[in-house]
Amino acid sequence: MSFAIRLTTVAVAALAAGSASARDQIQIAGSSTVLPYATIVAEAFGENFDFPTPVVEGGGSGAGRKALCEGVGENTIDIADSSSRIKQSDIDNCASNGVTEIQEVRIGYDGIVFASDINGNKFAFTPADWYSAIAAKVAKDGKLVDNTATSWHDVNADLPDQEILAYIPGTKHGTREVFDKKVIVAGCKATGAYDLFKEQSGGDSKAAKKMCNMLRTDGKSVDVDGDYTETLARLAANSQAIGVFGLSFYQNNTDKLQVATMGGVVPSVETIASGEYPVSRPLYFYVKNAHLDVIPGLQEYIEFFVSDDMAGPDGPLAEYGLVPDPELAKTQEAVANRTPMGPLE
Repeated sequence: MSFAIRLTTVAVAALAAGSASARDQIQIAGSSTVLPYATIVAEAFGENFDFPTPVVEGGGSGAGRKALCEGVGENTIDIADSSSRIKQSDIDNCASNGVTEIQEVRIGYDGIVFASDINGNKFAFTPADWYSAIAAKVAKDGKLVDNTATSWHDVNADLPDQEILAYIPGTKHGTREVFDKKVIVAGCKATGAYDLFKEQSGGDSKAAKKMCNMLRTDGKSVDVDGDYTETLARLAANSQAIGVFGLSFYQNNTDKLQVATMGGVVPSVETIASGEYPVSRPLYFYVKNAHLDVIPGLQEYIEFFVSDDMAGPDGPLAEYGLVPDPELAKTQEAVANRTPMGPLE
């Protein structure tokens, strides 16, 4: 693979009063889903540019965005990776701490998949199955009752008679936000529980969705605060469990995992790119514009990340499992122009 490399001299200035110079290494933190992609780009950047290899860490999308918004200065990060879109509350927090210009950079798409031991039962899920399996309250005979289902067969007669044990991303992960919205709330609506919650809350749809997302605390649903490797380790210890992963992670572990369909659709690069697979999401990173002309190589790194060589259909990110963004050229233009994002609609 060849890279079109443009090396420039970056002016290094003080980030805070009294600083003699800024650090010379880009600092990145956030999403465990975006982490492997950012690591691939960082290593290639260090090999092909006359700048130090960026430091890339995980910690979760929410934690990354929070760190980005702590302020401006060499003791704060430059980029937050995120597998869910930034919230207006994040933008407001940034502004209150002097971070007034943020770039939103969409790098491509990924799917959320439901995988289990490669030698175990096969599953064909719907969002209603997942809601009925792990929600705290379910609809029964027009009423909301405590969830007492013990096996997947209890919630859907077409599913195997296998104990319910789901390892799902913890609440600090961007994957959890998408899982809650596109699986749990969707399933809540499909089963009729949402309407009962809405009635119970006096017609408040926001409150109803919040109640939909209240999950079991009896061990059937287990939050995993670490990354996908921790979820994989838990499945290795209990072959009856189902884990929630990103598509790319699953594709790199097909010797250990089998994937379930969702709504009758097999998750793949093709079904996600077409929009056919129902549980997909865009992946982002967020840039602190105030650091662009201060941290050496930051602008070059961003441009390199979204270049055709890296994020295009024939680049290494696609080889790893990223679904290329059909509007990548627009992102490249916005990055070149350093376009900050405005308030969310």
